[in-house]
Amino acid sequence: MHATPFADFGPVRVYFGEKTGKYPDGNQVVVRGSDAMAVFDTPQVANRIADVLAAADLAILGHVHEDHMAGLHLMPGKPVHVHQADLKAARSFEGLSRHYGYPQPVLQALRKKIEAEFHYAPRPDAVGYADGAVWDLGGGVRVRALHMPGHTAGHSVLLVEPQGLAFIGDIDLSSFGPYYGDATSSLSEFRHTLARLPQLPATGWITSHHKGVVQDRAQFMDLLAAFAARIDEREARLLQMLAAGPQTLAQLVQQRLLYPPHADDLWVDCAEARTIGMHLDELLADGRVRRDGERYRLAGGSA
Repeated sequence: MHATPFADFGPVRVYFGEKTGKYPDGNQVVVRGSDAMAVFDTPQVANRIADVLAAADLAILGHVHEDHMAGLHLMPGKPVHVHQADLKAARSFEGLSRHYGYPQPVLQALRKKIEAEFHYAPRPDAVGYADGAVWDLGGGVRVRALHMPGHTAGHSVLLVEPQGLAFIGDIDLSSFGPYYGDATSSLSEFRHTLARLPQLPATGWITSHHKGVVQDRAQFMDLLAAFAARIDEREARLLQMLAAGPQTLAQLVQQRLLYPPHADDLWVDCAEARTIGMHLDELLADGRVRRDGERYRLAGGSA
């Protein structure tokens, strides 16, 4: 078995998942103070470093999704901290179901999948934290939670102080762009979060997926700009789709705004519908799109 690659940044160690944490894996962050050791999220790679998880004193989740809970089974009885807006999603599958917002047949299939592939088990003992919560790990090492919603209602950046290393979670700087396809996701909040992110007192940025660790601010700003630009690119693509004529949401979903045509994951149609719906709401509010019954059309176009 190959050793799991990692990199150290003072009190922070990052264990890199497969393909730098590309979904379904992720990157495991471990923070050591003189009094306690915390882990941020628990992706699949956690199962390859089970001894580290067993030695940890607490887990702090930046947000709740199946791929961020894949190692919690290695920490029975250990405190699990979750932003209060994502807390119900951590505590029960019913809460996670409302978090996703998928139809019941999809949820039933998804539960089997995440139990088999992500060691999913709810954590009814999880406790909530609020924006600005601080964990003192000893020796001057602290973790501060900064609420940055959009991806989920409770998505938060976990800032290691005083080093200024920011775990930015699923603001993953990938070419896919922001994901806001679930019931508690918000396009408007994601836009606000992306505008706020450069203002954080950070000297390095760690992503759950894809990029891993970015230490150069200019590079971070370039990656963030490209990541954020995907939102406007999706809007332009949606307007292009509507330029062909009035269409229902179901027709737009079949053309795919987020995923390639061959994508067949359980949640794809649901995520497409949720994402397209939020973009349509913005365009309706701006007066650039009109709705006639079930069909959407460009403002000024023929019905």
